[in-house]
Amino acid sequence: MISRKLKQKLNNRIENNSLRLLTDSKGLIDFSSNDYLGFTSSKIIFEGAHQLLVKKTLQKNGATGSRLLSGNHKLYVEAENMLADFHNAEEALIFNSGYDANVGFFSSVPQRGDVIFYDELIHASIRDGMQMSNAKSYKFKHNDIEDLNFQIERNRNERSDQEIYIVTESVFSMDGDCPDLKSLIAFCQKYSYHLIVDEAHATGVFGDYGVGLLQKLGLENQVFARINTFGKALGCHGAVVLGSKDLKAYLVNFCRSFIYTTGLPPHSIATIQMAYEELKCTSEIEKLIENITFFDQELKSKHLTSRFIKSNSAIHCCIISGNENVKKVANQIQIKGFDVKPILSPTVPQGKERLRFCLHSYNSKEEISEVLELLATFVCI
Repeated sequence: MISRKLKQKLNNRIENNSLRLLTDSKGLIDFSSNDYLGFTSSKIIFEGAHQLLVKKTLQKNGATGSRLLSGNHKLYVEAENMLADFHNAEEALIFNSGYDANVGFFSSVPQRGDVIFYDELIHASIRDGMQMSNAKSYKFKHNDIEDLNFQIERNRNERSDQEIYIVTESVFSMDGDCPDLKSLIAFCQKYSYHLIVDEAHATGVFGDYGVGLLQKLGLENQVFARINTFGKALGCHGAVVLGSKDLKAYLVNFCRSFIYTTGLPPHSIATIQMAYEELKCTSEIEKLIENITFFDQELKSKHLTSRFIKSNSAIHCCIISGNENVKKVANQIQIKGFDVKPILSPTVPQGKERLRFCLHSYNSKEEISEVLELLATFVCI
């Protein structure tokens, strides 16, 4: 039996129509998952990972321990070298998940006396990491460099050893929009601030071979660190922090979410390697970009553009205020066979509840047109 305090929190969620439940979307047309390229179901990747394990004589179900003890199997070294080369970084360090990478990085890198400034729509994993840090943190308005500068001037101190860290995402997970990375980098370089960019939803989507938005813009070596995850377009699991040799050494020595956890099993690392090999030759990225363009055209033709947050990514969100309202529309669309999920407050601010459409290379143009036609009939235009 849980305590009355815990039960009351659950009851509050029920009253606010925001109680989270685990559901099964099997059989519905996918407009919800992060599997942008369909790599999760790729037989080529699955079988390639198995063959790699056979070749390396690493047919084990687990890593046997943390990487600093017994879990640093030889595939790790190969994979991190491959990732550093692919993403044009000095070094790469694999983490068990994007959450682990963000919590570990932001709880260990900024020190006491340092200050972190973060976009107000930053991912929850980064917020959790900052809460564990000895550094102070302050938010700035979404994609607003002017407000960022104001917050820095307002909250910095005169300590000679103070470091300032700024964190953003190249594609925001709940809005699907992008910051002006060129201007943000120029701003950080002018004042010697450290910029960290989470590329979770840009990896596999932007740039040649899906290298990410920073590399597409040729800016990858002008940031302090990048965090790329494999659970979205790569269709597998884990994440990587890309940065300098010294940063990698520091994380290996001081990052608790890296040090005190069992390493990923060989099969997970082999799958990451095969997913990246598939990125180099797949046509799925082109199909995804075509669908993103077509989705935008359909929004215009169906007069839905004003209801959506502007986005050039695979994530498109239709604002429908109120948990009850957005859940009702989502349910109506799901009954028609389309898996479109409502995003409720408190995950997003109250009044900013939305339907989140995730596009994929395997969505047909007919499916895109039909799901938006359904949406148009269910919302007041």
